[in-house]
Amino acid sequence: MSESIKIIECPRDAWQGLPDVIPVDEKVAYLRELIAAGFQHIDAVSFVSPKHVKQMADSEEVMRKLGDSLPAGAAMPEIIGIVVNEQGLRRALDTPGVTTIGYPYSISAYFRRANANMSREESRRLVETLKKETVAAKRDLVIYVSMAFGNPYDEPWGPEIVGETLEWLKDTRVHTVSLADTAGDATPQIVADVFSSVKEHVAGIELGVHLHSGPQDAEDKILAAYAMGCRRFDCALTGLGGCPFAGDDLVGNIATEQVLAALAKVGAETGIDSSKLTRILAMTAEIRAKYLHAAPVN
Repeated sequence: MSESIKIIECPRDAWQGLPDVIPVDEKVAYLRELIAAGFQHIDAVSFVSPKHVKQMADSEEVMRKLGDSLPAGAAMPEIIGIVVNEQGLRRALDTPGVTTIGYPYSISAYFRRANANMSREESRRLVETLKKETVAAKRDLVIYVSMAFGNPYDEPWGPEIVGETLEWLKDTRVHTVSLADTAGDATPQIVADVFSSVKEHVAGIELGVHLHSGPQDAEDKILAAYAMGCRRFDCALTGLGGCPFAGDDLVGNIATEQVLAALAKVGAETGIDSSKLTRILAMTAEIRAKYLHAAPVN
């Protein structure tokens, strides 16, 4: 019997660094196609300052129009909305259709300041608030551990720091964590080593990966995580996107089609109908051409 895998499609991460804003109706049409193709977990929106991420200023409107446009009887999938402070949390909780709050917790002091302008203590207090408020609102919570596979900023890093962070998250009763390769520094060996090193800290935690990578060793990284027990994978069609705060050049997400092909080799069941990807891949290419000035696919 094949094992079930959770695929989290990440258009929000794919879009957030694009220089030109995608119209709301195009975003909604794209999200509808993802749902039709069988994606049940979508990182779709964020609730952050429009000054810093103008692409996401329309998240409330996108969610409203998406909910209104789904066919009668169609189920809304899990929708993840990213927040970086309590103001964003309030917006996310007030937005119908957002089922899961996501927060990027960085183990890098430099990146934490660049991304959210917070100290370690402030960031940890926010996670505690997020946990309390999401429980009260009957929403789910996922914490992304940024820089989990390396640190390009000449700061202390090691699997033991990741392990300590996971132990703290477990104590805070966070049940879903995604280890993020924010700057694209991971190798397949580093992915395997980190998962091996932290396994004693993750009892009761669904531990996933959010990897940024070029295409050359993307499959090896996915299979390294899978071999170590990972069953939750973040990805984006065609590998578009990356974190706009990680450097001058976006380091692309691992392409969903590469993830699906890699996992198919080991008999893993993703629930995604590959025959329905042709149209959504064409839409992704069109978005890339129109709003990233025809940058080449990874």
